[in-house]
Amino acid sequence: MATETTPRFRTNAIYPPGEYLAEELEARGITQVALAKAMERPIQVINAIVKGRKAITAETAVQLEKALGIEAEFWMNLEMYYQLAKVRQSAQP
Repeated sequence: MATETTPRFRTNAIYPPGEYLAEELEARGITQVALAKAMERPIQVINAIVKGRKAITAETAVQLEKALGIEAEFWMNLEMYYQLAKVRQSAQP
């Protein structure tokens, strides 16, 4: 029995999860400093995530969930797709 697969849309654009975090903070009027305090993390960590220099770990995802009410799975999925896209892009000739 043959199974049908739905083609997936892929883009060459790669956006680190920190860009989504920055947009969410802006939409809510929350500063990186306020988020860092809520998560009990150094501001440098939050800034590195926003700038795309630091990955969102499972621990950070859970802290974001508690601070923003956005499920940890959302943040982990963003990170996973970002990492996959980087690998695919670097593997292209």
